[in-house]
Amino acid sequence: MESMEAARRTVAALVRGGVRHAVVAPGSRSAPLVYALAAVDPSQVSLHVRIDERDAGFTALGVALASGTPVAVVTTSGTAVGNLMPAVMEASHSAVPVVVVSADRPEELRGTGANQTTRQAGLFGAAVRYDVDISAGADPTEAVETGIAAAMGAGGRLPVRGPVQLNLALRDPLTPDLDPDPGGDASAATTVQPASGDGQQSTASGAGEAYPPPPGRAPFDPNAHAAGSAPATTGVTLRSPSAAHRTVVIAGGGAGAGAELFASLLGLPLFAEPSSNARHGSSAVGPYRLLIEQLGADIERVVLFGRPTLSRQVAALLNRDDVEIARYEPEPVAWYEPGRRMEQTIATRNELAEFAGTAPDGWLQQWQQASFAAEAAIDETLGREPMVTGLHVARALWSDTIRRNARLVVGSSNPIRDLDLAAQPAERSWAGVFANRGISGIDGTVATAHGICLAEPGRETRLLLGDLTLLHDVGGLFLGEGEPEPHLQIVVVNDGGGGIFSLLEHGQLGEHERYRADVERLFGTPHSVNVRHLAAAYGVRHRLAGTAVELEAALAERINGRSIIEVQTRRADLRALHERVRKAVAARLAS
Repeated sequence: MESMEAARRTVAALVRGGVRHAVVAPGSRSAPLVYALAAVDPSQVSLHVRIDERDAGFTALGVALASGTPVAVVTTSGTAVGNLMPAVMEASHSAVPVVVVSADRPEELRGTGANQTTRQAGLFGAAVRYDVDISAGADPTEAVETGIAAAMGAGGRLPVRGPVQLNLALRDPLTPDLDPDPGGDASAATTVQPASGDGQQSTASGAGEAYPPPPGRAPFDPNAHAAGSAPATTGVTLRSPSAAHRTVVIAGGGAGAGAELFASLLGLPLFAEPSSNARHGSSAVGPYRLLIEQLGADIERVVLFGRPTLSRQVAALLNRDDVEIARYEPEPVAWYEPGRRMEQTIATRNELAEFAGTAPDGWLQQWQQASFAAEAAIDETLGREPMVTGLHVARALWSDTIRRNARLVVGSSNPIRDLDLAAQPAERSWAGVFANRGISGIDGTVATAHGICLAEPGRETRLLLGDLTLLHDVGGLFLGEGEPEPHLQIVVVNDGGGGIFSLLEHGQLGEHERYRADVERLFGTPHSVNVRHLAAAYGVRHRLAGTAVELEAALAERINGRSIIEVQTRRADLRALHERVRKAVAARLAS
């Protein structure tokens, strides 16, 4: 079988398996796959082009995260495949179905010193659910179908959705025949009939095995694909627990609205991280990490939904010997190995309710009142600040994004922690937050946000990130001629370096003369990049917001096309600011 025919069959199997988006990067060895994708009706597969394979991988991740469908990323051979590793790692830990289609040299060229050739089959190791090396000339159909099934959680190394690698060896020639009538097979590849009407649930050709999702598992929900993802449906009831306990519910990344529903039905305080998509309702406690310091000694039990990663106060609570912990796990998850965690796992909500118990009289009210007092203390403290800070940005951005029902993508490091401290819980259900919390890296954040926009092009989307996160993925701003421009507003909190280290032990060391210079150089990583010029280079509108009034005006604008709002802050005062907030909250609760 020639390479073009193998590529057409690969693409046909991808489409039948539910792939509706493909992200490609230029390359010679992958040319047959790209030509085959270009021949498919655009109504069946949206094709996106990126020049940087790392950004291509994160773009695919973003599309898959927001759409809930498997998304292909196609690369040429060599280092191109290695550049996908960060996105594959994030997809693995976040259970996102990214399908890597890596073009390769045929077997006879491997290990010979042939140009752009390495041992790339199996490169991703345990990070993928399935990988296969498809020999040059072989029919790839069955391998592709098996790969997509594994990406959606069926038949792979781990029964959880996640990335897969299809390594396709291709021999010359790598371009289609110039014959104006290439034949029946090529024409058939132009329009592919999916095996099911919605394109998300297909049947492997000739195998009779339903995929995805695997039997007995709900269709993929991008807002609830991790542990603790019970849907927030109306009319849900829980069996009344037989005892009362001073229990709190902690919702980490990917928990979903089911965490809020569970907490509200039992009247339990809810500590919900921003990317949990459970930070709403009357049970949600906003600045919970500061309140744990004041009220946490009374906590007897913890119910975990999703994966909390943001605060040391929560980590310390989960490490206490006197606190019983149960984690809601209705299905396997990707982010830990069995036997490596100590808490009890519970698969049904009624059993979880029996563990949690009902709230003693006044338990929830105590946390609610403390939360109201803490919010007032935060407002007063921020109101006295002479300059706009990351906490100001987080507070304003969160409430305005909820008001306009836009989507919010949040970068790692300080921005998501600023939201965790300053974002007031929404009154109604709102599940519009995305964040790469599988590995919690800052790489690929701009590309991920662009991918999320591609999944629903007409919807307004915001990206909150720090200056180093922007610089790390500045290539994500590049869009080639003809590529659609998303409606994306990028809010950059620019403190001229790595602000998060100021809030860790390094910040304390940096206050001493002996370590000040080393901490600033090695962790602060100061820079003087002009973000306005950077934006202009990529054709992105730029606006500087130096005051609270300017920030409010900038956020009030309609999100049309791409723009950057830059908020310049001071890193030197960051540690002192957070200490002022902590003391103000403690004083308010003590009064």
